[in-house]
Amino acid sequence: MAETATTAASTPSPWPVVARAVALLTVIIGVLLTAFAWPAVRSSVHDVPIAVAGPAAATGQVVAALDQRMPDAFDVTLVATTAEAEKLIRDREVDGAIDLSAGTPQVLTASAASASIAQTLQGVGTALSQAQATGTAPAVAVRDVVALPADDPRGTGLAAAALPLVMGGMIAAILLTNLVKGRVRRITGAFAFSVTGGLVMTLILQPWLGSLEGNFFANAGAIALTVAATSLTILGLESLLGVAGFGIGAATMMLIGNPLSGNTSSPEMLPGWTGTLGQLMPPGAGGQLLRSTAFFDGHGIAHSVIVLLAWLVLGAVLSLLGHHRSRRAVTPAPGAAEPAPLATA
Repeated sequence: MAETATTAASTPSPWPVVARAVALLTVIIGVLLTAFAWPAVRSSVHDVPIAVAGPAAATGQVVAALDQRMPDAFDVTLVATTAEAEKLIRDREVDGAIDLSAGTPQVLTASAASASIAQTLQGVGTALSQAQATGTAPAVAVRDVVALPADDPRGTGLAAAALPLVMGGMIAAILLTNLVKGRVRRITGAFAFSVTGGLVMTLILQPWLGSLEGNFFANAGAIALTVAATSLTILGLESLLGVAGFGIGAATMMLIGNPLSGNTSSPEMLPGWTGTLGQLMPPGAGGQLLRSTAFFDGHGIAHSVIVLLAWLVLGAVLSLLGHHRSRRAVTPAPGAAEPAPLATA
């Protein structure tokens, strides 16, 4: 019997099996590349919220020039003063501004909201300087109203944290399912890990690397909520669908949520509707929530918190459905023989 099993194990797989494996791997690598490369290659500026401050005549000319040079690139809000424009930026209602209220134009940016959009607005400032060049006119000044930390002026650490945010929730769901028995204990473990993981990530990003500012515990809470939303969703899918739930959850978070999060650029720079979709998923909502707590005193967090709580509730509901389904599966039908005790079996 042992020899037969050994022989079967050492028998080479048929060539059609090899062909199917190669075809599957080819499809997987193609999907991976498409998921991550397509949003990056096709990114462009569209519907970026900005303010234009100043007299109506001057702002009208600038808005018309923006529409001519970069159609559909900006969603403009008109205000009268510099203070109003700065308030909109700090409240996360706009990502930057063009200020004409003082006579000399200046561009207001918020690199903490998006370094990519700040760079785009700097380009707009350069274009304005060239347009008004008369030999005596001063260059258009650019001022960063909400800047990234001096220790990480390019936001490298914050961008690098996007993948661990997703992977942390996925790994938590996989390990808890394999190491912990009982759904209540798994869910408790997921919440506990989200807290400890949020604290550790914040310790690395804030005191050590200097990539975050603001309240330490608010930042840790933002990370914890993101990790919890991801892990609870995957745990719920596994509870309801079994191993297939892991695949669905991982693919959703890694191949849709992460590339469309806009965490390394901005949701407004992703192709078409994909930026909006990304903000409805944990990676995108979590990334924007962390920026709000770290650099904007919590302004603009409502949408992100609602999205993450909705995913948490979804994960809990899926876990509950999976629990009831498994209980029905193991409950013997009326009149059925009781299973033999383990010792007798």
